[in-house]
Amino acid sequence: MKVLIVGGGGREHAIAWKVAKSPMVDKIYCAPGNAGIASVAECVPIGAMEFEKLADFAQEKAIDLTVIGMDDPLCGGIVDVFEARGLRVFGPRKNAAIIEGSKAFSKDLMAKYGIPTAEYKNFTDPEEALKYLETASFPIVLKADGLALGKGVLICNTLEEAKDGVKQIMQDKKFGAAGNEMVVERFMTGREVSALCFCDGENIVPMTSAQDHKRAGDGDTGLNTGGMGTFSPSPFYTPEIGSWCMEHIYKPTMAAMKAEGRPFKGILFVGLMLTEEGPKVLEYNARFGDPETQVVLPRMKTDLVQMFNACIDGTLDQQNLEFEDNAAVCVVLASDGYPLSYEKGFPITGFEKFHDEEGYYCFHAGSKFDGDAIVTNGGRVLGVTAKGATLKEARENAYKATEWIEFANKYMRHDIGKAIDEA
Repeated sequence: MKVLIVGGGGREHAIAWKVAKSPMVDKIYCAPGNAGIASVAECVPIGAMEFEKLADFAQEKAIDLTVIGMDDPLCGGIVDVFEARGLRVFGPRKNAAIIEGSKAFSKDLMAKYGIPTAEYKNFTDPEEALKYLETASFPIVLKADGLALGKGVLICNTLEEAKDGVKQIMQDKKFGAAGNEMVVERFMTGREVSALCFCDGENIVPMTSAQDHKRAGDGDTGLNTGGMGTFSPSPFYTPEIGSWCMEHIYKPTMAAMKAEGRPFKGILFVGLMLTEEGPKVLEYNARFGDPETQVVLPRMKTDLVQMFNACIDGTLDQQNLEFEDNAAVCVVLASDGYPLSYEKGFPITGFEKFHDEEGYYCFHAGSKFDGDAIVTNGGRVLGVTAKGATLKEARENAYKATEWIEFANKYMRHDIGKAIDEA
């Protein structure tokens, strides 16, 4: 079969790499792709938001399955466009992707159906938000309602910080139209866990757990980013917690979306906070997490294309999803200055030292070809992933592998998965 993957980051590279392992697949295209994805797929110069062009391409090439990796096209309705043309596509429709596209929608959904989450209030008027904050207890969390590349969340420790946050989100529109509405949420403490789940509209099957590191600097300091590294599994997400989440979070979310006339098919990412009162939902995403995908998929034993098909066909309950009994750690190599300003175009070397069969992977997030050379082309450049028998071993392997890669303004955190050593 022929597969088209839409996107061009580390997540899409990991998906393309895993899809290429399927005996069902003969040819992979990726739009727009990147220099790393080009090693497993034919990259096509069509943007992820060019829905009609992408659908034209899928029809012209007789694509058997299109996989949507990114949030923007999903929330924009790309699945609806493909389905209207009779094309087979993996991902939620627009009316279901709203679970990520609007934080206000997802919070209201959880409140309506009794799914555990932090107390909150939604605001469309900045003056009303400021008035509410005068009476709030701190720290508190401000969230831009719409998509903001994982950066539209501000943790405010004081009233002054919160006032400045309202200004950034709602008045200065730092995150664009995403800040037309804002969620103010009680700050939760505990361990964070990412649960990626396959969904077919009725059934939900969680994958192995992972944990992301969002802050730019060591010790969880600095600005929020799209993710600076991950590890899998989380030692804090026990089988007992997994069972509890299935009954009180995962299944109820699927039932809630179906009851609202928005059946969810695709990948539901559930961001959890393991609080003293039990697990609560931090956020939902309507697609694979990035960089979580880069530690989850290398550990997956089951054919990914088989799982995609089961989600589309409504046969997830017949699948046996399996993962290796080991661990993986991903360290993101970024451009110094990310997530604010950074230079691009520096040559990258060292790829030849990575070998899948030895448990070392290098997923490209922001790279492109400059002639025959591969150069940096983004804030997050590469995801260096390694496996090990234990999380500690995987972490040591991943950091060893980061030394193989060289480029001029290489930056990374040095404490990805450090919590593992403390567990």
